[in-house]
Amino acid sequence: MRTLAPRSGVKSTGKASRYSVVKIIGRGSFGTAYLVRRKADSFLYVMKKLVLEQLGQRERAEAMNECAVLTKLRNHPNIVRVIEHFIDDGRLCIVMEYADGGDLAKRIEAQVASKSNFLEELVINWFVQICLALRFAHERKVLHRDVKPQNVFLMRSGAVRLGDFGI
Repeated sequence: MRTLAPRSGVKSTGKASRYSVVKIIGRGSFGTAYLVRRKADSFLYVMKKLVLEQLGQRERAEAMNECAVLTKLRNHPNIVRVIEHFIDDGRLCIVMEYADGGDLAKRIEAQVASKSNFLEELVINWFVQICLALRFAHERKVLHRDVKPQNVFLMRSGAVRLGDFGI
C-alpha cells in the first residue's frame, strides 16, 4: 500500500494523506478511481481523483456542483454515499462508499459465463431498489443521466446502490 502524496509545487489540503491506496479499480478520461483504506479506522472506500488541469473553468464548476449534489443525496440507502470531497494536488478527490459486491455489469458477465439465470425475485429486488434511488434523486430535482449496469453497485448484504451521477 502507498500513501497518496502531493506532487511538489502544488498546494495540497493534506486530506488525501489520511488514506492509503489499496489498488486502482478504474480509469476514465478525466481521472482514476482507487480503492483506499482510511488510516484512522481501516475502512475501505473508493476515491475518485479528477485532474482539474484537464477541465475547463465551466467543467470545474460543474464538478464542484456535482459534489454538492451528491452530498445532498448521501442519506438514501440505495445511493452510493459520498463521505467527503476536497482538492488535493490539483485534483478533485471524491471519497465514497465502497460497494463490496462489485457492480451489476460484472455480476451479469459472471452469470452469463456460468450459463445460469438470475432468480426472478433477485432481479425484482434490485429493480425496486434502483427505482427507490431514482425517485429520491428526482424528488430533489437531480437527474441521473447514465443509468446502466456499470453504475449499479452491489453490496454483499444484498443492498443495491446507484452511483456515478455524472462527475
